Amino acid sequence: MNKKGSMPFAVKLLILLQGVLGAGAVFGGGVLVIDPSGEMIGMPTDMMKVPIFPDFLIPGLILLIVLGIGPLAIMVSLLRRKEWALGEKLNLFRPMHWSWTFSLYTAFALIIWIMVQLYIIKETSVIHVIYMTLGLVIQIVTLLPSSRDYYEPQQGRDEESGKGVTMT
Repeated sequence: MNKKGSMPFAVKLLILLQGVLGAGAVFGGGVLVIDPSGEMIGMPTDMMKVPIFPDFLIPGLILLIVLGIGPLAIMVSLLRRKEWALGEKLNLFRPMHWSWTFSLYTAFALIIWIMVQLYIIKETSVIHVIYMTLGLVIQIVTLLPSSRDYYEPQQGRDEESGKGVTMT
């Protein structure tokens, strides 16, 4: 991973975007767990036109954990770039750092979350557009060359053998 120089603007933006997503989802998911009726934030239970869940408890837990706590943990991991064995096992984009890959996973999860919401409630609101856009922006910023370079291992040469080595 790039350990030289300062953190690129795109990486700082990515960390901020993960934090914004995480904070919003912790709030929204937390409120739905506290009040599964949804009334506390103005969401009537009849909003669930497909009888998947009797109330908002399960969606609140999913929101809290997957799109709240997850992105906040990813935000910290993007900053610190620590190793995590399970994260590496779930990393489909090796040799990229697992936190970079999980940033993409989070963006896809957010987009899928919004698409499922739109399918279930059959209505669109400004908040859906905002969060769909946030998911797309997280994907774009994650895939920017400066973000990729920052989380990709640096290739070097072993001076004695002349063979390529990965610098960590």
